[in-house]
Formats: sequence, structure tokens, C-alpha cells
Amino acid sequence: MALALNKTALKQQRDHLEMYQRFLPSLDLKRQQLIADYQRAKGVLATTQREIDELMTSQEGLFQLLGASEQDLRGLVSVESVEIDDENLLGVRLPRLGEVRFHSIEYSMLAKPFWVDFLVELLRAMATLSIRRDFEQRRVRRLNEAVRRITQRVNLFEKVLIPQAEKDIQRIRIYLADAERAAVVRSKIAKAKQQRAESNKRVG
Repeated sequence: MALALNKTALKQQRDHLEMYQRFLPSLDLKRQQLIADYQRAKGVLATTQREIDELMTSQEGLFQLLGASEQDLRGLVSVESVEIDDENLLGVRLPRLGEVRFHSIEYSMLAKPFWVDFLVELLRAMATLSIRRDFEQRRVRRLNEAVRRITQRVNLFEKVLIPQAEKDIQRIRIYLADAERAAVVRSKIAKAKQQRAESNKRVG
């Protein structure tokens, strides 16, 4: 749409510019807060992954026993339920992990090796960490997407809307100033013609 070069358009562009400049700081603050939350979420995820790696490393001896064992350990532990909650963080819906419940099959302490109890606890811990990691990965992805979207909006204001409004204001002001000068010049020319005409009449 063509830019109208008049005082009404000038006022509209000034109003737009004022609105953009008023809105941008709060939008940028939200972006900074989301970036901080995103970085925190990445740190939490890294910590969980480190706990998983450390748990796997610390139980290498038990895994060796499992490899050499002929025990049937299928279905020893299974996830019974996972509590899933939701939270709103600066307008971003994020999953939140609640309680994880497990079901363990009954087994005879005499019929199973001593390390089966350790294995049950290990499976519970590993499953809990894995589920937690999945939720944290989802939080990181959603926060990353939110940061991307709000950064686009900040860039739209900073690099497009505000510069364009400033450019349009400058263009209208130059046009109005030129028009005003041209009007003054025309007025002077008309006045000079009128004076010459009156002078000629007097001489005639």
C-alpha cells in the first residue's frame, strides 16, 4: 500500500513508532528470560545425562554378572504409571514430571542370586532417570522453539518495523517541508504578479 504523504499519515507513523518502541523492551526482556530458562533446562538435562552415564559406569560389575547369568530376569520391574503435569512458563506450555511408580514381580530370595535385589533398584533408578531425561528433552525443545519465535519477533521490531516507521516519518517530513516551501514560493510569486499588475494599472 502506497504511503500517504500528509500530516495524518505522519501522525499515524509517529504513533506506530511510539508503540513499537514502547513494546520492544518488554518483548526483549521476555526473550532474555526465555533464553535464561532454556540454558537452565539444558543444564538440567546435561546433569541427568551425566547421572545416567555415572550409574551405568558404576554398575559395570553387575552387568558382567547379568551377562554370565542364566537367570530369567524378564519382567522383573515395569513402569506402572507416570504422573504428568503441565506448567506455563512465560506463555510456553512445558511438561513437568511427577511421580513414577513401578511394579515388581514377586520372587523368592532363596531362588534368586543375592544381586537381584541390587538389580531391581538399579532398574528402577535407570528407568526413572530415562523418563526424566525424556521430559527434560521435551522441555528443552519447546523452550528452544519459544526462543526462536520470540527472537524473530524482536528482530521484526528492531530491524523492520522501527526502521521502516522512522524512514516513512522522515520521507513524509521532507515531503511536507518541500510542499511548504513550494507553497511559500508560489505565494511570493503570486503576490509579486499581483503587485506588478496593480503597478501597471496605475501607470496606465
